[in-house]
Amino acid sequence: MHVAVLDIGKTNAKVALVDTDTMSELDVVTRPNTVRPGPPYPHFDVEGIWEFLLESLSIFEAKHGIDRISVTTHGATFVLLDGVGKLATPVMDYEFTGPEELAHAYDALRPNFSETGSPRLPVGLNAGAQLHWLLKTQVGLRGRVRQVVSYPQYWSGRLTGHFTNELTSLGCHTDLWNPHTAGFSTLVAALGIEDKMAPLALAGDIAGAILPEIAEITGLAEETPVMSGIHDSNASLLPHLRQMDGPFSVVSTGTWVVSMAVGGAPVVLDPFRDALINVNGLGNPTPSARFMGGREFEQMKREIAAPTAEDVERVLNERHFLLPAVQTGSGPFPNRPGGWSNASMTPGEKNVALSWYLALMTAECLAMIGARGPSIVEGPFARNIDFIAMLEAATDRPVQLSHSATGTSIGASLLADCGAIPAPATRAPEVYRLNELKEYAQHWFGEVNTAA
Repeated sequence: MHVAVLDIGKTNAKVALVDTDTMSELDVVTRPNTVRPGPPYPHFDVEGIWEFLLESLSIFEAKHGIDRISVTTHGATFVLLDGVGKLATPVMDYEFTGPEELAHAYDALRPNFSETGSPRLPVGLNAGAQLHWLLKTQVGLRGRVRQVVSYPQYWSGRLTGHFTNELTSLGCHTDLWNPHTAGFSTLVAALGIEDKMAPLALAGDIAGAILPEIAEITGLAEETPVMSGIHDSNASLLPHLRQMDGPFSVVSTGTWVVSMAVGGAPVVLDPFRDALINVNGLGNPTPSARFMGGREFEQMKREIAAPTAEDVERVLNERHFLLPAVQTGSGPFPNRPGGWSNASMTPGEKNVALSWYLALMTAECLAMIGARGPSIVEGPFARNIDFIAMLEAATDRPVQLSHSATGTSIGASLLADCGAIPAPATRAPEVYRLNELKEYAQHWFGEVNTAA
């Protein structure tokens, strides 16, 4: 079966064509996920993404043929629709600082962490804070809104005309969902939107067939089904939920590095360190922790260069570190001022220290959620040998690798083909100098905890 997956990450939007018989990606195209500055506030370029989606579907249908469509997107985003299914207001960029203006009023409304498993996050990372700000500041918006829709389901709804809300997106630090009761939190009533929340759906539900006008534009058959869709980190988790027994964790890497533990040790999650409860693709609560590792890499990469063996030796033996947090305001060390431990480090040394920093931050996230068993790394960091080696050293547990070019597309494609058998992750290469890497990790954690 050929499944076209619309995969909207915070940094890039992608369309991947997955052959679920071989669990391989036949084609992948990307475009930047542009944020428009406003007015009325910074918002996503949904029309640009829509044009990109239709063009990609047309190309993939002509080249390969498409049997089904699936959707996966970043979290922290909901769409407000009017009575005819159009945008009632632009789709806010969750990094917009506007919601901070009403933070005190919002904090008086939002439920406790014990109810939602959702930590209080800055800017618009709590979708409830976005909705609160929008309804308070955008004149006439409350009267225009007929449906509040989670982001993957906006896209599947735009393809089919059927809009819903889905559990993995509702359970993604929104403040809107109670994972313990599998129902809306008390915030929905506090915001006065009980009658505006679109109907609930599961990620693997069929949203419907594509609209006739979509079929005409793209050349797809009119009966082509579209799956409801899934939050991107949970798309990475889904293949492993289907095929693994025993405890394991998945590290989904992209703009965010999200660690999710299945069958982990009991722990008390700390909402002040960006630990939370996600809801996985089967509808079950999943302890998680995260930091903006991909954003941090992009921020620091202008300072790095390919390392030499000598660079590695100096970083290892002279204990050169990158310390948290590069991107403050989230992650396990949200308020700690970070940076290079030695300003005279060479670009090659900084490369090594950056990769090890990202691994050590990931190891801390995994420890916070009680991860046990192998750690499966998805996405671009799976190709970083220094990251993988340090992650195994710091956790003292095996690391497995997923080699999908688009980390979330395979998982999203499984929504469309329940009989597909995902390719298993492979064991990471043997780590050399394991004990020396463990000593480096111990010194890094000692430095972080001493200065915390």
